[in-house]
Amino acid sequence: MTYRWDQDAAPTFADRTTAEEWLSANWRDLLDAGVDEVTLLHGDEVVYGPMSLHPAD
Repeated sequence: MTYRWDQDAAPTFADRTTAEEWLSANWRDLLDAGVDEVTLLHGDEVVYGPMSLHPAD
C-alpha cells in the first residue's frame, strides 16, 4: 500500500517519511491553490488529519 495526501494533484509515496517531506516542500503551493487542510492516507486508512495548512496564529 502507498501513502498519499487526500488532494487530487498529490503523488503517491512508498513511505510516510517521503509523503511528509513532500508536504513540507509543497504546503504553500497547496494553500495558494485554495487547499485549507489535508489528510494523510495509507491505502484507504487515515494516518492523521485533517490538518490545517494555515500557519498557527
